Amino acid sequence: MSTAQFGSSREDLSIRSTVYARDLFAGKTVVVTGAGGGLGLAIAALFARLGANLAINGRNQEKLASAGEFLESLGAKVLSKSMTIRDPDQVEDFVGKANQEFGSIDVLVNNAGGQFPQAALDFSPKGWNAVIDTNLNGTWWMMQSTARHWVEHKQPGSIVNIVADIWRGMPGIAHTCAARAGVIYLSKSVAVEWASHDIRVNCVAPGCCESTGFSRYPEDGAATFQDSNPMRRAGDEWDVAEGVVYMAANSGKFVTGEVLNIDGGQQMWGDPWPTGRPDYFRIS
Repeated sequence: MSTAQFGSSREDLSIRSTVYARDLFAGKTVVVTGAGGGLGLAIAALFARLGANLAINGRNQEKLASAGEFLESLGAKVLSKSMTIRDPDQVEDFVGKANQEFGSIDVLVNNAGGQFPQAALDFSPKGWNAVIDTNLNGTWWMMQSTARHWVEHKQPGSIVNIVADIWRGMPGIAHTCAARAGVIYLSKSVAVEWASHDIRVNCVAPGCCESTGFSRYPEDGAATFQDSNPMRRAGDEWDVAEGVVYMAANSGKFVTGEVLNIDGGQQMWGDPWPTGRPDYFRIS
């Protein structure tokens, strides 16, 4: 399986059909973290096509600038900032700038994150902490800072956290399984705490959905993804983007504390091995 085919082209993101009305988010502001490419860019592109203003961030300034130009070509007003969500001070500054630029934030999509395939026995303290700090702590700093602004200004809001299909464990990427599971139950907890403030908190859990992130996995690992679910194929970034919009829009107005699995049934059946299936577990 060639990594060259992974992910959607910008042309595809510009023209792909969607079930949503083109003015669904007109006048609304959506924050998408990690929007410089891959899944984050696909999510941001769909919101841009639906009329939203966008505040995006990421660590790579060059990729982020290119993404911002692309999103503006779709008609969006864009605020972008190169930063790390691991730093709560940088997060607070970014959230403040987004509120100042657009007047308010309506939706926060926590997409930023990352992991690397490795046997759990080989995790170094640095590698473990890097994944936990980004995927769990960084997500939390974004959630807390945004929610504080909403509560202070008595504004409603919707948070959608991109997590993972953790329900049967994730051998080969156990560090991100731990972090994503933490985000899921953090989300369920604050969905109750923040309901009185009219803040909804949900998660979207992609299974094996093709994105540029597939290129991080060895070829024999990526090859197991097509057998990860009973549909016997991978999903794509657009499947996830449309699921995020469903949760964020008025279609999800009575949904909070929930996880939308976009996985082709992976949580019930499947055997993905991002590091490649070890000989002990090979099926002849």
